[in-house]
Amino acid sequence: MQVISRPPASTDADSVQLSTQTRRKKSRRVGTLLLFLLPSLVLYFVFILFPVVQAIYYSFYRWSGFGPLTDFIGLKNYVTAFQNTTFVAAFVHNIEILVLSLIFQLTLSFILALVIGKTLPGRAIFRTIFFMPFILSEVIAGYIWMFIYNPNGGLVNVALQHIIPGFQSQEWLGNPNIVLLSIFVAMIWKYFGLHLVLFGAAIQNIPDEIVEAARIDGASIFQVVRYVTLPLLGSTVRLSIFLSALGSLQYFDLIWIMSNGGPVHASETMSTYLYKAGFQSFQLGYGSAVGVIMMLICFVFSILYQRFIMQRDLAGSLTAAEQV
Repeated sequence: MQVISRPPASTDADSVQLSTQTRRKKSRRVGTLLLFLLPSLVLYFVFILFPVVQAIYYSFYRWSGFGPLTDFIGLKNYVTAFQNTTFVAAFVHNIEILVLSLIFQLTLSFILALVIGKTLPGRAIFRTIFFMPFILSEVIAGYIWMFIYNPNGGLVNVALQHIIPGFQSQEWLGNPNIVLLSIFVAMIWKYFGLHLVLFGAAIQNIPDEIVEAARIDGASIFQVVRYVTLPLLGSTVRLSIFLSALGSLQYFDLIWIMSNGGPVHASETMSTYLYKAGFQSFQLGYGSAVGVIMMLICFVFSILYQRFIMQRDLAGSLTAAEQV
């Protein structure tokens, strides 16, 4: 006759106790995380979520900013925005800034990061010099470039007069045909140092053995950049494109300081148009609708870009976090 042995009762009690301790540890860990996140969550709700909901609510009214909200007009503010040629032109200007940023700003930052590399003497000094414009305030940067573009003795006109005989001084910020490009040059000067630092940090993490192996196999310097360096910098390039695109879609400060969106709306962007319509013209309901449109454009772009372009980078970050 076979005797079936049963585990002692103490084993079941130990299992229950262990399970209880595990749950308590998890509860304490979750509580600690929530405690540290609570201040950030409060600030995020007060300064981000609440204003967004408030703007959406205001956008359905014709409201000057004074008095109660009584004139409900539904989606009329949105229809008016899309039918307004100035707003459409401002959106096109944002797209132009975006394209120019991707073509010139990121390319210049990448090439300069390759030139500085890992072995250039004084590379830390060069990075610091190129990064310094980024830490300047937008107001200071704007006034610096207004002085540079001054038609009466400005640095650009004086330099071109010495280089090109008979050159006539240009109104760089007063000519509708060139004002946006002139401001974009200032934007490159202001922001390319940030992308330079990002690319430079990523280049530092590329193992020298991989580059040396490619050179031993007969790869030229351009082939090394194309088939070794650039693929290994893929995540940094995608991040730089993401930051540059979002910044271009909602850019305001430097343009407002240098041109106020003029002349004749030639440098108008969605942000400057929003400020004029909402605060200067006292059309807070219409301005809120423009702000919501900007938010939706940036939100949709962010979701699609992260879903289809940065999916591998986000998956790798989540995997690393789970391992920790």
